[in-house]
Amino acid sequence: MNAEQLIPQLVIYMVVLLFAISAHEAAHAWMSYRFGDDTARLLGRITLNPIAHIDPIGTLLIPIAGFVIGSIGGPLASIPLIGWGKPTPVNPLRWRNKDIANIMVSIAGILANLTIALVALVIIKILQRTTFFDQAAGLYEPVQIFLFRALLLNVSLAVFNLLPFPPLDGSKVLYTLLPESMKPALEALERFGFIILLVAMQAGLLDLIFRPVRWVLVFLLSL
Repeated sequence: MNAEQLIPQLVIYMVVLLFAISAHEAAHAWMSYRFGDDTARLLGRITLNPIAHIDPIGTLLIPIAGFVIGSIGGPLASIPLIGWGKPTPVNPLRWRNKDIANIMVSIAGILANLTIALVALVIIKILQRTTFFDQAAGLYEPVQIFLFRALLLNVSLAVFNLLPFPPLDGSKVLYTLLPESMKPALEALERFGFIILLVAMQAGLLDLIFRPVRWVLVFLLSL
């Protein structure tokens, strides 16, 4: 991919990523507020404004570097595209129905990403069945890239965050569901969670999870 192709694709990718991360973190904040904790709301985190959620390294540096490296190829092209936002602060002690609140707050971001993915899929199917692109041929490629990026990225973020490894959202749901005797083990694992994820990515283990997801998306798009 040359520079003329790389820059527009990178811009589209970052717009999609910023919106996906903002929706994810805002959903955590909103759900926590619904259960009685206004910590995140008072910090202005119930917003889709990406400025409130950007982590300079996790939202900008790593995704941009990963996208560029993956696009130009070379020995480092296998570096996975990962990204995250500034963690949403919550105070579980202020929650009503703490166990239910912990599950709902944890999966709120996942549900937000799946909602965006579903909207993108519906729009794609509608446009495939209309003459929109015949009448606006110049918009075909950017709109197509944007929608497909939104679909794939949001589904990937949702599936990734469902994994039961700290600090991902799935581990917080698992913590609520585990018996008390097993919770200390999960708490101990949290110190090494990020390292475990990086090792799993480099070993190709996550591809075993995402490969069926890609198959499902291809099937849905071909209907």
